[in-house]
Amino acid sequence: MSSARPSLTLTLLQARETAMAFFRPWLNQNGLTEQQWRIIHILRLQGKMESYQLAEQACMLKPSITGVLSRLSRDGLVRRRKSPQDRRRVLVELTEKGQKCFDVMSEDMELNYQRLLSQFGGENHQVLIGLLLELKGVKP
Repeated sequence: MSSARPSLTLTLLQARETAMAFFRPWLNQNGLTEQQWRIIHILRLQGKMESYQLAEQACMLKPSITGVLSRLSRDGLVRRRKSPQDRRRVLVELTEKGQKCFDVMSEDMELNYQRLLSQFGGENHQVLIGLLLELKGVKP
């Protein structure tokens, strides 16, 4: 009988929790959830997109993203519109308030990122990102 190997998925989750510990307090202080920040960040980097594409990019299920988008829309951070070409599709974009939210928060998020990198190391970070990108490309 072979010895049990460490769980890849559990280790990835634990590493994510460690990394998020650097950012979660700042998100909480600004009244945003991780999912809300993820959506704001993606929309800021990629611009307007369909809600299903946003769900894929944010690694969220469609029912979950619907609730998060409702709250972001209620708070004036995103705008949802039906596509003029296909009324069944919903386009999502940041509002001006959402853009400002990103701009204000990104400075402190970057400082927290630098704190994480100072402990983990820039070279380790580059290696890890490269390996994770390779892992993302593996097909089941």
